[in-house]
This record gives sequence, structure tokens and C-alpha cells, in this order.
Amino acid sequence: MGAPCPHVPRMEPILSIRGLGKTYASGHVALKSVDLDIRRGEIFALLGPNGAGKTTLISIVCGIVNASRGSVLADGHDIVREFRQARAKIGLVPQELSTDAFETVWSTVRLSRGLFGKPRDDAHLEKVLRSLSLWDKRDSKIMALSGGMKRRVLIAKALAHEPAILFLDEPTAGVDVELRRDMWNLVRELRDKGTTIILTTHYIEEAEEMADRIGVINHGELVVVDEKDALMRKLGKKQLTLHLQAPLAAIPAELAGQPLELSDDGLSLVYTFDVQGERTGIATLLRRLADQGIDFRDLNTQESSLEEIFVSLVHRGGKGGPA
Repeated sequence: MGAPCPHVPRMEPILSIRGLGKTYASGHVALKSVDLDIRRGEIFALLGPNGAGKTTLISIVCGIVNASRGSVLADGHDIVREFRQARAKIGLVPQELSTDAFETVWSTVRLSRGLFGKPRDDAHLEKVLRSLSLWDKRDSKIMALSGGMKRRVLIAKALAHEPAILFLDEPTAGVDVELRRDMWNLVRELRDKGTTIILTTHYIEEAEEMADRIGVINHGELVVVDEKDALMRKLGKKQLTLHLQAPLAAIPAELAGQPLELSDDGLSLVYTFDVQGERTGIATLLRRLADQGIDFRDLNTQESSLEEIFVSLVHRGGKGGPA
């Protein structure tokens, strides 16, 4: 995992979501009164299981789905009353590979730019295509491209009109490792130039490396929104693993009540403690182990990953698991 990015985004929101809800005709409630501010120039990762409401939220902001209630301002423009101005601020890379198969790469990105009323700027489009390793394919028909290349075309189309806000809905799902690496390099470059990035991803390690802030959504509700580092400090657990000199058949009764787990082979004891706690309890544990004549040959600690925090949040805040 790479080192945390030193970038510190400016604090004013570029996207303000208030009381946003969506109930479909079937009665299914996809979103329940979501409030969220996205800061200008940050990378915000929206995590959640399938059916949690991630795509519904993005689709409303991008004008694809109508909200049942609530409001959204995109760079100061109401997405309903000022649809054209709001939508011109937004680029979307959808999950589905939906492109005009008979168009060339060059013509489809030029058309995409024109749809938003932007003046012709071939130099910008060339720069976008080169950054996505698509320049050599500019005259190729999209139908002739591989799945990974088609994904790159979607990204190029989203960037053609120079949006201030870029939505990436599962952008690296099912793509090769090379494209994923190129994609995240491009995301960093865009953010460094001031573009605000909102992404949904199933690759939690990517969110852990890339995001400034993280939101977790489940059953249409935002379970938590916080700075990535603060989230990991507050909700993270540490585990102390003691590698024993001799195997134990069971945890002694004198240690009952301690947050201990014994490995299947009886050779390791795992003690879980709260990072934020005033006392870890480790000193007491080691004394009790000594009193019981339990010797260990080695020990090491491990902090929980963002994935483990995500799973615990979903189970804690959910109603029976993923939708």
C-alpha cells in the first residue's frame, strides 16, 4: 500500500446533497434522506455492498434518475432548475460499457465534448487520449477494441468537456491490472489539477490508498462519512498475536472474558484491543499468561484494514447484510 497522499483539499463543498431520497414505484426505498457535502478538489470514495444505493445516488446527481425528494447543488447549480449548467460541471464513467460501436474513438470524444457546448479543442482531446494510452487507437472503431480499451474510451468521453466533478462508478471492475494502474495515476493527476473525484469501488484497497475521505452506504443510508485516516483510527482494531512455546488445548478458564482467540493448532493466541482505548490491557494479559505458566516465543501486532472496518460497519448498521 502506498503512502498517504499529502494533498490537502480545499474545504468549500463543490457538491451539496440535502435530504436526498428515492422511492421507486414498486415501493422499494433506494435512498433514505442522504445528506452529504463533497469538498472541492478531494477524492471521495463511496463504499457499500451491491444494492446499497451507490449507483442510485450517482444517477440522481448526474440527472439520469429523478429524486423523490431532496436537492443537489453541483458547483452552485441546482441539478433540476439549472440542469444544463449543473450537468456541464459533471463527468460520469458508468459501470456499463455503453458506447457507439460504429464510431471511431476520436469522433466519439469530440461529440461528447460538443454535447456540453464546449468549443472545439483538439489539443485537449489529444492530451486526454494520450493519458489513457488511446492516441494510437484514435481512428479505430470502438467495436474493434478490447473491453479494457472500451473502458478507457468511457473515461475519455467523461473527461472530454473538462468537468469539475468526475464520477467513477466501479471504474476498474473487471479490467486488467495495467489499466487499473493507469487509471489511478490519471485520477491522481486530475485531482492535483483541481478535479473533484467521487468513486465507488469494490476494490477497498484502492480506496484505502487513494481517498481523502470515505463514505459507507448501506440500505440507502449513509452509515458513516469521515476522513480516511480518522476512520481507521476511530474504528480500527489492533491484534496482538502471541506465538506460544507449547500448544494449548483450550483457553484457560482464568482468561475467560478476555478478547482472546486460540488458533486451530493451539500454537497462537490472538488478543484484540481498541486502538483508542486508554489502556490496551496487554500488560495485564501478559501477567495472567505468566501466572498460568504459558510461555510465548514471539509476538507481533497487526492493525485492521479498511476492508475489515467496512465489513464491521455494514454488519453493525445493516439489516441483515448486503442488499
